[in-house]
Order: sequence, then C-alpha cells, then structure tokens
Amino acid sequence: MSANTELQWKGYAVHDTKEWDQFKVVDFKPKQFEDKDVDIKIEYCGVCGSDIHTITGGWGDVHLPLITGHEITGHVVRVGPKVTEFKVGDRVGVGAQVGSCYDCKRCKGGSENYCHKAIHTYNSLYPDGTVSQGGYATAIRANEQFVFRIPAELPLEQASPMMCAGITVYSPLKTNGAGPGKSVGVIGIGGLGHFALQFAKALGSDRVVAFSHSENKKDDAFALGATDFVNTGDKNWVKDWSDTLDIILCTVDVSHHIPLSDIFATLKVHGRCIMVALPDDALPGINAFDMTTSGVLLGGSHIGSKAEIVEMLELAVKKGVKSYIQMLPMKEAGKAVQGVKSGKIRYRYVLKVDI
Repeated sequence: MSANTELQWKGYAVHDTKEWDQFKVVDFKPKQFEDKDVDIKIEYCGVCGSDIHTITGGWGDVHLPLITGHEITGHVVRVGPKVTEFKVGDRVGVGAQVGSCYDCKRCKGGSENYCHKAIHTYNSLYPDGTVSQGGYATAIRANEQFVFRIPAELPLEQASPMMCAGITVYSPLKTNGAGPGKSVGVIGIGGLGHFALQFAKALGSDRVVAFSHSENKKDDAFALGATDFVNTGDKNWVKDWSDTLDIILCTVDVSHHIPLSDIFATLKVHGRCIMVALPDDALPGINAFDMTTSGVLLGGSHIGSKAEIVEMLELAVKKGVKSYIQMLPMKEAGKAVQGVKSGKIRYRYVLKVDI
C-alpha cells in the first residue's frame, strides 16, 4: 500500500442540467478508502453519449454538482492492503462501473456488470452516501474488480474509449455468437458503431454489414471492416436485405431512425437484434407479428464483465482494433459534449487532464 499524499481530487463539474455544457473545476471528496480499493491518477477520459444523457437530465435525476466521464485511463498511485492484481505505477483503465455488492449470484458468477446493486462510475450513491464522481477529473478510486490492466501495446488514449464504447459492443457480439459462419449487421456508425464493425470483423464474422442513413460514412465503414454498406435512405433496402443476418447490433435511437419492423425483416430465422443505444425516450411500439414471422429475438446488453473487458483489450491488440479519436484538453469538455450531442465527432473525443 502506498500512502499517497499528493493526489488531488478535482474535476470539471456541471452544476445545472439547463447549462449542461458549462463545466467548472470543483474539489470533491472520494468515498472512504477500503482494503481492495485502487487510487488512480487519471491521464485521459473519453466522452460518452451517456455523459450527455446524464448532464441534460435525460436519464433522470442528477446529483449536482456532477463530474461525468467513464472512459478512464491512467496510472495506479495507491492500492489497498488486500489488492492482489495491481501495484503502484501500473497502467490501468476504469469503465462505467466502480462497485457492486460482490456477493450475489451475478457477482460470483462473473456477471458483476448486471449486479442489482451496481455502483456506476458517476451519479451513483455509495452505501456511505458519497456521490460517485467520474473521469473528467484528476483521480478516481475504485474496487480492483472494476480496474483493468491496459496492455503495453495499447496507448492510454486509445484504450480510453474502449472502457465503455468498446465493451458495450464487444460483450453482446461475443455473447450472441458473432464469429465464423455468422453475418453481423451494425446500425449506426458512430462512437459505438465504429467499434462494433471492427470487433465483428476481429471475431471472424463472415459478413459485416454497416447500416447508415446516408452515404457520408460509407468509406469509413469499409475502412473499419465492413464487407457491405446499406443506405437506409434507399427505397428498397429492407427488401434487398431480407432474411440475411444472424445478429444486428443497433447503436442508434430507433424512435428517430429505423422502424423495428424493418430491422427484424433483415434477420434470419431466430436472428437476434440487440439494442445497445439507450435513448431518453421509450422504444417505439412493437407489433408481435413482426417478431413471430421469423421467430426473432429482441435483447439488450449492459457494458461487460471484467473477463470480457480483459479479453476485448487483448483482441484489440492482436487484431489492430483502433479508437478513432479527437484529442482535446479537459478544459474544453463543454466543446466535446456539444460535439457529441450534435453528432459531429468521428468518432470519439478523448480529454487529456489539464488540472
């Protein structure tokens, strides 16, 4: 255990959901240090769509002032006496979860990301009442279960977006059988979609089909690993792609884009549509006949387990999966969240700590 006394606990916080792009530096107090905790000096933090959903109030109540950010990378500066995986100086990351109950069937079975008492990296309450604060900051404290070693071959700024966006698509791809012999569709080419195309290819899928509402990202789609590109603005796209895909990962808000019935029509018998986008509004209504026609399954996914994240990082190194990023100093967090909300970024902002 290193009794670090120099670590600052400061971050860029939003104080009002109506001024969601206005960040001010605040001091904050982390939760009480426990035996299996790791303190990390943050170097980089990616900007996720979850950050915008939260700071605008789209996902509900916000504990203000709030520091968002859950695509965190940095170096270990302190470890608790019962920490076994890490030592001071290690290169590590933290994603969208920093705690759980550690004792339920899900936690003990390797599905801690589905724990009913999960503590999210920001805007959650610890048992002692402390509000969890995220990665637009100088430091973070997390249980070692939710800290991940970054492979030496992977730059920290490249690893940051994989801590949420990467695992959010890798986990459902792996769980639902993407790989040799399978055809995988990805709806939306953005922060999530640009990883989904790469990981579907890296897992060995025979066919990787990118769906987008215009031709603007067609070249990017092929560069990211797509074997086919579908413009959903074309009149006959559903007919042309009927009964084609085993798995579709939907990374966009379907209430504003593609009817679910059109998505289901592209699936083979017992094909799977997995929603990884989490819009502010409810999913549009579904006609049961649209699902029974081919016996399709509609499902969801929530980040990933530690085992999956470690596996994902190893695959990224082995297969050359890259984060398409634009770097900004952390003081420009307001510019970054504006860019994410407007959909201008290709494909992930990463903030460099400047406090």
